[in-house]
Formats: sequence, structure tokens, C-alpha cells
Amino acid sequence: MAASSPPGTDARRFAVRAHGDQRYGDRPYFEHLDAVVELLQRHGHPEAIEVGFLHDAIEDTDVSFEMLRDEFGDAVARAVAFCSDEAGPDRKSRKRATYARMRRDVVARHDWLQLAVPAKVADRLANVQACRRNNPELLAVYAAEHATFREALYVDGLCDSLWLELDALLTGPAG
Repeated sequence: MAASSPPGTDARRFAVRAHGDQRYGDRPYFEHLDAVVELLQRHGHPEAIEVGFLHDAIEDTDVSFEMLRDEFGDAVARAVAFCSDEAGPDRKSRKRATYARMRRDVVARHDWLQLAVPAKVADRLANVQACRRNNPELLAVYAAEHATFREALYVDGLCDSLWLELDALLTGPAG
């Protein structure tokens, strides 16, 4: 019997192809995707691995919601759409609209939130970890947004260990 591929292999392949030559700072973009998925695995959310790999596909590539739905199913596509920022003229406007939409979705208790929220929190945690190493200006932005981000996405009992690690990095001393 042939060995099966690790979970998320197709999603990773799809995301790497979609992101193409994009960079995450000075690194290939797939390194960020791998960091998000490593956090999901370490914190016990293997069900969200596909979303972890795909979380930026709608926002940062030519991939559409429909393409994701056709390839990975409705729940994954909705979870990735949840992770995507709304359009707007600047970061503050985009985040205000995005966090308001996320809060409405969280309050509605959609089934796919079990995939979306851990993936989005792992994404933010991976971003904060990277900023602590080499981008203190963006780290300050994440710290300033943290209370609003948490208020929008927090679901009691869902990905609490990811939240604990993120909270510690953003409220504790820099290092």
C-alpha cells in the first residue's frame, strides 16, 4: 500500500504556486506559510492546516473564493475568505472593516470558524514572531492593534494556547 501524503500537501503545493515569486520580507513567501502551519500543528489544530497554507491566497494572489471552493471545499474557502482583509485606502481603514466583519462572523458561530480562527491567530503569531526578529516598527503596529484584533476574533476555548503565546509576545517585554 502506498504511503499517503502529509495533511495539507495539496494546499501547500497550491499556495506555493499561487504566491509564485512573492517575498515575505527578504525570504520566499512559502516560509511564512510553513511557519503558520508549524504553529497550527504545535498548538493542536491539524484540521486547520489547509487554511494555514491558503490563508493569504485570496488577499495576495489571483486566486478567487470560487477557485478555492472548487479545489478545497466550501468550509476551507470560507475560512480563507475570513482571513482576508477588506479593501480600503489605508491599513487603519482595512483593519477596521476587517475586524468588524470578523466579529460578525464569530458572533454568528459559523462551523468553518473552527478552521478560520486558529489559522488567523497562527498567522498573526507568525507575523509577530518575525517582527520581533527584524521589524520593530511593524511589531508596534501589531501591539497597538492587538486589543481590537483579540476582541474581534476571540472565541472562548478555541485556540487558547495560540492566544496565550500571542498575548505574551505583544504584552510582555520585547526580545
